[in-house]
Amino acid sequence: MSPTVLPYSETWPALFEEEAVQLRDALRPWLVDGIHHIGSTAVPGLAAKPSLDMMAGVADLDVARNAIPVLAGLGYEHSDHRPHEALWFYKQPGADYSARTHQLHLTRPDSDLWRERLAFRDALRGDPQLRAEYEALKRALASDGAAVDDYASGKRPFVTAVLERRGIYLG
Repeated sequence: MSPTVLPYSETWPALFEEEAVQLRDALRPWLVDGIHHIGSTAVPGLAAKPSLDMMAGVADLDVARNAIPVLAGLGYEHSDHRPHEALWFYKQPGADYSARTHQLHLTRPDSDLWRERLAFRDALRGDPQLRAEYEALKRALASDGAAVDDYASGKRPFVTAVLERRGIYLG
């Protein structure tokens, strides 16, 4: 199923803040360097899939595994995504992957994932032309009926180029 890309919503920052309050309390024993709103919903003016992407800093991934049942109590499911550098969670009301409402990475603030996600978000926030190009790409991929995995992989060359301009090279 193809993802739905919606116009930017002024409610997304408030929804992030609401969720971050709960997450700060739940993750207090493991949290370092805060919880960050990342992904397209974190970029004012950018159309996005209506799913909040978040990243929280933890000092030690092995120790942070103790957060898995705590986050399950908040409705998060744990799954593998870059398991060598993050614990990944999502909220999904049904079986449809594109209906995910929240995604959360727990990672160390010195990880590649941390640097990549914040750098890409900040690049889009700081450059209206870049933001417009990215939105056009996202809309084109979604309108082609691309499956969610194809949608994500279709964005990768753009993301890679943006990060390389910022001195970050993906492996």
